[in-house]
Amino acid sequence: MAIICTTTTTSPAEKEHEPKQDLENDQTLSLVFNPSLLNLQSQIPNQFIWPDEEKPSIDIPELNVPFIDLSSQDTTLEASRLIAEACTKHGFFLVVNHGVSESLISEAHRFTERFFDMPLAGKQKAQRKTGESSGYASSFTGRFSNKLPWKETLSFRFSNEKSGSRTVQDYFSDTLGQEFEQFGKVYQDYCEAMSSLSLQIMELLGLSLGVNREYFRGFFEKNDSIMRLNHYPPCQTPDLTLGTGPHCDPSSLTILHQDHVNGLQVFVDNQWRSILPNPKAFVVNIGDTFMALSNGMFKSCLHRAVVNRESARKSMAFFLCPKKDKVVKPPNEILEKMTPRRYPDFTWPMFLEFTQEHYRADVNTLDSFSNWVITNNNPI
Repeated sequence: MAIICTTTTTSPAEKEHEPKQDLENDQTLSLVFNPSLLNLQSQIPNQFIWPDEEKPSIDIPELNVPFIDLSSQDTTLEASRLIAEACTKHGFFLVVNHGVSESLISEAHRFTERFFDMPLAGKQKAQRKTGESSGYASSFTGRFSNKLPWKETLSFRFSNEKSGSRTVQDYFSDTLGQEFEQFGKVYQDYCEAMSSLSLQIMELLGLSLGVNREYFRGFFEKNDSIMRLNHYPPCQTPDLTLGTGPHCDPSSLTILHQDHVNGLQVFVDNQWRSILPNPKAFVVNIGDTFMALSNGMFKSCLHRAVVNRESARKSMAFFLCPKKDKVVKPPNEILEKMTPRRYPDFTWPMFLEFTQEHYRADVNTLDSFSNWVITNNNPI
């Protein structure tokens, strides 16, 4: 079997807004998702089967997203116009000529494949602990009891607070051992490249919103972000499950690089549309935190990932997040044009806690979090 069942006690902090199974003595079945055995199963466990109204559509139209060329300063105004147009509608665009080394991207993909090809026991050395955002997760079996995603992930923190910080490199060596030092070096370099790219994009977002181009760059200069490696194994019944369920990213900005396998879908105009892989481009989308920074002017859009029978799919996502003590609130230039305030002041750790311990991310995450902040009178 590909799914090993064990019984564990669930703490109150683990309970989500979506009810877990009602088991005697407040216990839930903890499933271990073993990708190396999944192809042996003709039927998938019920926990991975999604409701009919959420089951995937494989053959869907492609989403028309703008290509933002970052190579020329001459195109800055046009780029900001295209970004504003996309972000007021769905929040997705592609960046090309981004300056990130092709060899670094290729190396990062190669080490992603090497990690997920490891035996399950090796990957579990980095097992993600309850309430934490870093570590290895086989599906989200420790957090949810139904509508489980058909994937495994490795997430780790990146800090840009101090020059020369080796947060990522230290994580791999400390968690998985010195033999993973090269993994750490590659992903340290990759995260630094993503941080630099995200700050460049933040300048364009500022221009798109009529804000000084340095404002958001400065806000995220010392970012404390999350890097995630995703692996979506083949599935014998891809029409019944999802690689990642419909959600909006709670972070500020996501920079995604896909391999050659199609799977990313975005919900626009009441229809799912795909964004096809492009090895020369990064997919960029607005997250809930930046939606709050823009007072709702730019949209954090619902998206998901689908799986298939034939090919594994891998992707790498960099989630830009502000430094922990930064207060998330729109700049005055935006509030002068758009009032009233749509969301309360908050910090990223408050929002992260909400999504890790109290709520399963969906299209209403930001509104639900705002109500939670106001209802609980949570001070910053």
